[in-house]
Amino acid sequence: MVQREDKILMFYNRLQKVYRHLSKQAGRQGVECYRIYDHDLPEAPFLIERYGGALYVSEYKRRHNLTDAEHDEWLEQCADVMTEVTGILREHIYIKLRQRKEGRQGQYQKLDEQRNEFAVGEGGLQFWINLTDYLDTGLFLDHRITRGMVRDEAKGKRVLNLFCYTGSFSVYAAAGGASEVVSVDLSKTYLDWTQRNMQLNFPQYNQHRVVHADVLQELKRLPPESFDLVVLDPPTFSNSKRMDDILDVQRDHPQLINDCLRLLAPGGVVYFSTNFTKFKLEVEKLKSADVKDITKATTPFDFAGKLNRYCFKIWK
Repeated sequence: MVQREDKILMFYNRLQKVYRHLSKQAGRQGVECYRIYDHDLPEAPFLIERYGGALYVSEYKRRHNLTDAEHDEWLEQCADVMTEVTGILREHIYIKLRQRKEGRQGQYQKLDEQRNEFAVGEGGLQFWINLTDYLDTGLFLDHRITRGMVRDEAKGKRVLNLFCYTGSFSVYAAAGGASEVVSVDLSKTYLDWTQRNMQLNFPQYNQHRVVHADVLQELKRLPPESFDLVVLDPPTFSNSKRMDDILDVQRDHPQLINDCLRLLAPGGVVYFSTNFTKFKLEVEKLKSADVKDITKATTPFDFAGKLNRYCFKIWK
């Protein structure tokens, strides 16, 4: 028992240190949704993110050699630490078990039916999040800066958001004055979420449409030079039964990116991102005018030194 109390104290000290630092930065930048902790200590294998007045907590699956009762007690002790450090009450701390998955495998799987949704702010915009029912919350916090870049460039542009998830890039594009925004995904659940996010911010905006389709096929179908900016954030690997092909981002990214470049007007831009940690961009296979690695430039303060994704800006 003494050993377990030592581990709780270690977790308390670590969480207090990182939270004090990150909450100050968040306050200075006006950020209300940010990552606090990601498996910093092996004894406390959590992912902890703050969404306004709530905490989203994932416990990474592992062999802990505790009985169910011991594990429950340990989990409550950890939750008490989170409350003490952040000031967020226990009833607003949402804890779930998270299995490590490559890319977004299992992303569409529903975990629960509590439908505990509320809106949070980012960049002067609002987004619906759900901290109980899915593997992810509805807002990928690591692309906060990238979304801002898209907004800054969107004025008068035709924007295509592929593998759009809940449409946060689409909302940012609309906020930047895009003349047209098209959001494509294979999940009707996420396309509906995208529509609700757009409605939450721009109820009168009628230049947005969603397309329920396999992105690989939709890229072949769309006419050349029909867009000015494309956001491409594919899963690392997907063999969904709803897709005609198996997607492997390392193998398939040159074709994917070239298909996007075909859709762009001259001078158009693709923002391409991947979570595949061993990714290597095969620049020589791309039919592009220029490529810039913007991974570092798009890394938010709460992901510094911990970001497991790459991001590139690719010009036609």
